[in-house]
Amino acid sequence: MANETSKVEVLLPQLGETVEEGTITRWFKKPGEYVKIDEVLYEVSTEKVDSEVPSPMSGTISEIKVGEGDTVDVGTVLLIIEKHLSRDGVAETQPKPESDGRVQADKELASVPDHVEDQKQTDLPVKDSSSPTDDLRVASPLVRKLIRESELDPSSIFGTGVGGRITRRDVLAVIDTQNREDVEISSNKSSALLSDVRSQVDSGDNLPFSNIRRRTAEHMLMSVATSPHALTVMEVDYENVDTIRNKRKKEWKESTGFSLTYLPFVMRAVIDALEDWPCLNASVVGDGLQLHKNVNMGIAVDLDHEGLIVPVIKAAGGIRLEALAKLVNELALKARNRQLSADDVYGGTFTISNNGSFGTHTTAAIINQPQVGVLSTDGVTRRPVVVADKFGNESIAIHSVGHLALAWDHRAFDGGYAAGFLRQIKESLETRNWDSEF
Repeated sequence: MANETSKVEVLLPQLGETVEEGTITRWFKKPGEYVKIDEVLYEVSTEKVDSEVPSPMSGTISEIKVGEGDTVDVGTVLLIIEKHLSRDGVAETQPKPESDGRVQADKELASVPDHVEDQKQTDLPVKDSSSPTDDLRVASPLVRKLIRESELDPSSIFGTGVGGRITRRDVLAVIDTQNREDVEISSNKSSALLSDVRSQVDSGDNLPFSNIRRRTAEHMLMSVATSPHALTVMEVDYENVDTIRNKRKKEWKESTGFSLTYLPFVMRAVIDALEDWPCLNASVVGDGLQLHKNVNMGIAVDLDHEGLIVPVIKAAGGIRLEALAKLVNELALKARNRQLSADDVYGGTFTISNNGSFGTHTTAAIINQPQVGVLSTDGVTRRPVVVADKFGNESIAIHSVGHLALAWDHRAFDGGYAAGFLRQIKESLETRNWDSEF
């Protein structure tokens, strides 16, 4: 009896809480080609983020209904996948040519989200003789393959699935940890990009805007047209922060794999200040100001000069400095590896733009709508400053000094409010006992 087939419609998924449509920017497979479950199938661009979407199942692509460059609503049928079924109706992997007369022995479960897959497979652990170990927590063939190709030890991986099962996300988290590096611009990638641009300049070629550049342009033009931007700048002495950074930087780098920068200190001070200056943690709605209960902190991440994206740390109030630093590093890595989901960049209430690594003096950033403020952390340098002892005697010392530049929406408040917010951040950075944060 010949194998049966089942045709399944694949829809554009919900890519974020408020995302209603997406543009298919690239197909990685063609009609007639076989695709495996979790293999990258297409790239989609939304108003929030560009994402590579994996196939929800294994099978042969029967038909692609949406072309590259087409924008469609969530729930639209993108393609049809033909699944090969055995006599008992179980989905099989890719069949060999008909002349062979045989099919591969492996069988796959139908596509389901990770948490559902966990529940279905936890009670039926699968051993694989080709795996590095016989760890019964590794139930998925895909996860076993990923572990094997990455040369990982399953016993060292913490499983978050039901019953401690190791999921694909768990393995990717370990891989990300192993490959972590300082959250800074990669000079090699930047040099390669600049080299490509120079070659186009030399040849006189037109350099078209990428999708992310077009969307950035649209958003920035809208922001400038919407908000009357104003700028307030304040100088900060980071010597108090440097004392803690120098004390802990070696231990920190050894334990986390990345450097302890000024950014998490600024973030912690900003989050606390927003609680006391709530009109900055707000959005202009109609003829009034909507104050937000939670501080959802957006951090602008440069994608090696190809574009800018702002992942968000949700409900950041109360998160200690050490945890903030780790969250920022993880989000930056996800951003540069194009692994952010739409939810990762949704719901920000205030944004920090961190340009300090370039040694900038003062940056007038553009507000990320519908927010009312964006803070730029500029370069920190060693220079002479006037200091006073407890008796008021002044002297000259060498300290680390930098600027904080706040771009704000003049509809929401006035200059005194903006200055008061910055002054509180300055005082926190200069006088707080940061050692208690660790």
